[in-house]
Amino acid sequence: MTLRDTGPRPAPAAGRPAPPGAAAEPPGGRRALTVWSIGVAVYFVAVIFRTSLGVAGLDAADRFHVNSSALATFSLLQLLVYAGMQVPVGLLVDRLGTKRVLTLGAVLFTAGQLGFALSPSYGTALAARALLGCGDALTFISVLRLGTRWFPVRRQPLMAQLAGLVGMAGNLVSTLVLAPVLHGVGWVPAFAGSAAAGLVVLVPLVLFLKDHPEGHAPEPAARGAGGYGGYVRRQIAHSWREPGTRLGLWVHFTTQFPAMVFLLLWGMPFLVEDQGLSRSAAGGLLTLVVVANMGFGLLYGQIIGRRPASRIPLALGTVATTAALWAAVLACPGPRAPMWLLVTLCVVLGACGPASMIGFDFARPANPPARQGTASGITNMGGFIASMTTLLAVGVLLDATGDDYRIAFSSVFVLQALGVARILTLRGPALHHERERAREAAHGGAA
Repeated sequence: MTLRDTGPRPAPAAGRPAPPGAAAEPPGGRRALTVWSIGVAVYFVAVIFRTSLGVAGLDAADRFHVNSSALATFSLLQLLVYAGMQVPVGLLVDRLGTKRVLTLGAVLFTAGQLGFALSPSYGTALAARALLGCGDALTFISVLRLGTRWFPVRRQPLMAQLAGLVGMAGNLVSTLVLAPVLHGVGWVPAFAGSAAAGLVVLVPLVLFLKDHPEGHAPEPAARGAGGYGGYVRRQIAHSWREPGTRLGLWVHFTTQFPAMVFLLLWGMPFLVEDQGLSRSAAGGLLTLVVVANMGFGLLYGQIIGRRPASRIPLALGTVATTAALWAAVLACPGPRAPMWLLVTLCVVLGACGPASMIGFDFARPANPPARQGTASGITNMGGFIASMTTLLAVGVLLDATGDDYRIAFSSVFVLQALGVARILTLRGPALHHERERAREAAHGGAA
């Protein structure tokens, strides 16, 4: 697979419309891949920090002397900050550019990770996780923006999936590296040492990252009536008005959260306390989720790049398979599910992240370049809202039922049903608008 494009570029195919208002496509190539890699490296570190609590949940409960609900609050607060900032971050990226927003994000999530390492109490640790979530929130939308600014339209679904794949590699580092380091050297050295990675990626970010190729600068955003406040309202309102943006949000909402909840906090306690696995065996299953995610990311990116009509079937198929496997595990007779079933569940959970990226493939063609950040921010809220809701629900239900994981994890099905209903409602209008824009683009190219 090569990312270099040479020669003239044909007009987008009817199934793959360019964003409305798009100018000449960026060239891609090695320069684009280098710049994009710098941004993705920042996101990679942000994911390591975000998911570090997933392998330290039991240690955090012992260190801060908290129950399941309080433990869930760590991840809940972090995701609350993350989700709440997605639309503001999209607006900032549209307004200020990628480099400034990514730089601020790297500074904040590094400070948050270091603060979490040194926190003497539950309250200060919560504040550190909130700061980490704030920095983390600034990264992914910025990386998506780099993909749309540096690569041609037909490469953008694949670049988005690759960005998600690299992020999951950060999750893999948390599982394979941070977990044994934590148990080997202790809490403070492990988390404080990991914070140094933030400084490592900050240097090339400041020195070498560029927002866009030469000659492909975006048109300045016009504030119009009402100043900046009016600009913000118009960006949000126009993005939300597009059915493709709303469909993207609900696809992201419905597909992402089962794996996010499992990896971010509740997977390790479920596998160790409920299923009776050792920490090493549980860590192996968490690693399997991440490895499967990377494989599905490459597969989904290639399929969608070649057959955009596969987006809805892939998303709904992932949801259905995930629900079926969770139901099989939770309904399994006896105190424990067989290992082969747990392995199958973890493989299927690996498809959730790549499926959530399909949401951006609906929002992207529905919005012009000047609204890409805002539309991506709206879309990205979906999965994190669902994850927050489920993280809290599982923690509360565990405390209320005496750690009955079967009841607690049944909350997954409620959110999946809600999301599927919204996807089925919005897919018709969104795909109709997308086909209309494709016809307009084809007629414009012919003219």
